[in-house]
Amino acid sequence: MYRRCGFRYEKKLRAIGVAPIAGIDEAGRGALAGPVVAAAVVLPEKFRHRRLNDSKQLAPELREEIYCELVSNPEVRWTVGIVDSVEIDRINILRASHRAMRLAIEALIERPDHVLIDGLPVIPFPLPQTAVVDGDCISLSIAAASVIAKVTRDRLMRDFCAQFPQYCFGQHKGYGTELHLLKLHEFGPCPIHRRSFEPVAQPLLALEELGELRSSPPRRARREVSVPLPQA
Repeated sequence: MYRRCGFRYEKKLRAIGVAPIAGIDEAGRGALAGPVVAAAVVLPEKFRHRRLNDSKQLAPELREEIYCELVSNPEVRWTVGIVDSVEIDRINILRASHRAMRLAIEALIERPDHVLIDGLPVIPFPLPQTAVVDGDCISLSIAAASVIAKVTRDRLMRDFCAQFPQYCFGQHKGYGTELHLLKLHEFGPCPIHRRSFEPVAQPLLALEELGELRSSPPRRARREVSVPLPQA
């Protein structure tokens, strides 16, 4: 059943006296090049937005527009955490994504009482959390973080495109598209490619598997997992 993105989880927490609440999401976890970027966002209680949703469901122009609205709103508090490709190769992408989320939340001047995280729990984490699968489609706080993380990363990848124009990063943002894999095969990896990712080493094999991946997208059940603050 379709649920409009709203404050359902935030209202449950506020009803028991938990506030402020931050939403966290990341962008770039599945890319073959560039950083992973996480954003933490605290929205005002009476925040409303008719078009805000999961960044992947928004057209690029609308996503940029909503990003500008969010970051220019003085009542919206937001930060980003960025982990580059070198660190991703050193500690793996899961740990790098979690590190980016921790960096984002630690950069907030006023720490929230609770965090809503898109996906699965992040352990360790410095604050109590509720992990919500498909949270960027359900929670406005997570959706706002999704947009800020995505636009921030897209802009970084356009900057990298100016440094490495032969890879066309401005078009695919480092993800494993057919164009990107062809460029990888032609030119080999550049300094921002994630060397620990198999398609970077074997782009032709990845091209053969691309059709199968497109035809069988994974299905995820929506669920939530609450994790209390660890005892000292």
